[in-house]
Amino acid sequence: MEKKKVTYWQDNEFYIGYANDYPEYMTQGLTLNELIDNIKDIVKDVENELVPGKRITEELFI
Repeated sequence: MEKKKVTYWQDNEFYIGYANDYPEYMTQGLTLNELIDNIKDIVKDVENELVPGKRITEELFI
């Protein structure tokens, strides 16, 4: 298990958020715990290459 930073906020009745490593994959939950579980599922799917179109960021020397 490794630490991941997440960003989330509450919008009326829903918590909305994403893992900072993958901000394009936002999710929501009715509770903060549900949101965190959803974020964990997304991170696992992306890192196991189950989600198509994963964006990659690299640092280049130019």
